[in-house]
Amino acid sequence: MKGWLSAGLAVVAVIVAGTPVMAQAPAPAPAPAAQGVGMAKVAFVDVQKVLARSAAGVAAREQLEKEKATMQREMDGKRVELEKLREELEKKGPLMTADARRDKSDQFERKRRDAARLADDFQKELEKKEQGLLAKVLQDVSVVVERVGKQRGLSLVVERRGATVLYAAPEADLTDEVIRAYDQEAGAKGKK
Repeated sequence: MKGWLSAGLAVVAVIVAGTPVMAQAPAPAPAPAAQGVGMAKVAFVDVQKVLARSAAGVAAREQLEKEKATMQREMDGKRVELEKLREELEKKGPLMTADARRDKSDQFERKRRDAARLADDFQKELEKKEQGLLAKVLQDVSVVVERVGKQRGLSLVVERRGATVLYAAPEADLTDEVIRAYDQEAGAKGKK
């Protein structure tokens, strides 16, 4: 599911609380009187992990897989139909009149083009549904990330893969906390 991997992660990318973020390497510890002045608290979230492990992300993927399986069954039926027509042309073609053979060949080509169009339509439909489901999950997750960021007093929350994080301390990882909060929130909404 390439869409899950290449989704527009900018939706959840940044929450800024107004404190400037220092981009250079950490300086030696400042004197006790200066600690905390101008320092930003930064954390990150691995959105791909949230999508893969949250209940809503798993449910969305399962829904897409069911729809894909239904479409695949229909395409398999078309493939079998085309295979029968091709075999009939190969076996009975030499025994048919030229007009009958041409009609059968034209019928095969029409069905082949129709099947190709249907496959293309199914692909586009799946991509559209995937984008819609992904956008909904990302929108919900961004609300949870913002809330968790505010509760933790953070100045900035970045998406791990889209923000070129060169180093991240494990305690800066909010991913599991966001998954838990998101699942709890989704569970509470489901009970209402």
